[in-house]
Amino acid sequence: MDPLDRIDEVINIVEQARSVPMSRTNCMVERGEMIGMLEDLRAELPTDLRKAAALLEERDRIIDKGRSEAERIIAEGEAEHARLVSVNEITVSAEHEGARIVAEARAEAQRLREEVDDYVDTALANFEQFLTRALASIERGRDKMHALREIGSFAGTDEGERPLPF
Repeated sequence: MDPLDRIDEVINIVEQARSVPMSRTNCMVERGEMIGMLEDLRAELPTDLRKAAALLEERDRIIDKGRSEAERIIAEGEAEHARLVSVNEITVSAEHEGARIVAEARAEAQRLREEVDDYVDTALANFEQFLTRALASIERGRDKMHALREIGSFAGTDEGERPLPF
């Protein structure tokens, strides 16, 4: 079950819980059920956080690999360039070929950087959406709780009135 659904379920249980006698703000919930639900939620959240950390580590690994590959390609290009320059008959051709290889290596390195940035941006955007939904759900729950508290604190004290069910 999604952590946001679990939070909504906990809020629903608290909203529907019976009131404590002679109290408008306190309610009774089954302790074992509530603790179990909160422990499940706690167990799920670190998983999502570990996933985000793993994504960041993967991004760093991909960036490092891309840099290493780019450096290798550039070094190969420079070595090839030097070899070609040393050959007198093809000096001009070698300079052009070396420059082309270096340009290709730089273009490939840039392409890899852009792919990694897009991948990481997408992963972080997904995680941001998850966190935004979680915060929105928490905010809705708090708003409901505050609204119920306000309703309970302004209710009349007539003997015919029954206490609010929260």
